[in-house]
Amino acid sequence: MKLRSLFAITAAAAFAAPLLAADAPKPLRVLIVAGGCCHDYDKQRHILAEGISARANVEVEIAYSPEKGTKPTFDCYNGADWGKKYDVVIHDECAADIKDPAVVENILQAHRAGLPAVNLHCAMHCYRWGNYQTPVKVGDENSHWYEMLGLQSTGHGPQEPIAISFVDKESPIVKGFADWTTMKEELYNNIQIISAHPLAKGKQIVHAKSKDKDGKEVITDKEVETVVVWTNEFGPNKTRTFSTTIGHNNATVEDAKYLDLVTRGLLWATGKLGEDGKPVAGYEAKTK
Repeated sequence: MKLRSLFAITAAAAFAAPLLAADAPKPLRVLIVAGGCCHDYDKQRHILAEGISARANVEVEIAYSPEKGTKPTFDCYNGADWGKKYDVVIHDECAADIKDPAVVENILQAHRAGLPAVNLHCAMHCYRWGNYQTPVKVGDENSHWYEMLGLQSTGHGPQEPIAISFVDKESPIVKGFADWTTMKEELYNNIQIISAHPLAKGKQIVHAKSKDKDGKEVITDKEVETVVVWTNEFGPNKTRTFSTTIGHNNATVEDAKYLDLVTRGLLWATGKLGEDGKPVAGYEAKTK
C-alpha cells in the first residue's frame, strides 16, 4: 500500500472517531431519591444504583436522607426547576407525613411537565393527608400523588412470601418473565385503581386470628390478591410512570429478577425499551 493511501485511511479514521463518539447515545440521567422510615435505604440505594447500571446505559445520582422518620428532607427537590437535569426519577422514599401541598406540588410539577418516574414500594404511601384511607376523588388536593401513581394504596399486610403472576405478558416490561414467589415481603392493598395498567398481581396467604363460640383462638388462612406492578400515564403530557409495591427487604431488592423488572420499567418510562424487552440500541449496559 502506498504511503499516501495509508495516510489517507489513518486520517479518515481519526476524523471519524470523534464523530462516532458524538453520535453515541448519552447515558440516561437517573436520580434515585431514597430515605425515611422503615427500610434499609442506606444499602438499598446502592443496590439499586449498581443493579440498574449493570443492566442499562445510565448515570445515577443519589439523593439520600439518613433521617429515619416519616418526614425525611431532600434538597434535590428545592427549586421549581429541580427535575430539568434528569431523564427519570426513582422515588424510593418513605415520607408518609410530608403533608405540605406546596412541597408535593413542586415535586409533581416536574412529572406533569414530562419527567418520567419509577415508584418503588413505600413511594406508594408518601405525601398523603386528609381522608386518604378511603378512595380519593380525582382532582381533589389530596389526590394528586395518587394520580401520578395511577393507583391508591394505604397499607399492607404481614411479611410473608408473595406469589407474583404476570397479567399482561405482552408488555415489553415483563415479556419473557416467569411468575415467581418472593421471599418475605409486604403485600400492599389496592384502595382504588385510578388509571393504572396492571402488569402483575401478587397473592399472599394471611393467617387471621379469631375466636370461636367457646372463646378459643382459631387461626384461619385467608388469600389476599392485589396489583403489585403497573404502568401509568400522568398529566396533560401523558408522562410515563412505572410502579411496583414490591421491594421492602434487601434480599428482594438485590434479587436479579427484581432488578431486571425495575430496569425494564425505567427504560420503558424513558422510551428506551424495545418491544422485545431489551434496551434500544445505545442503552445497553456499558461493557467494562
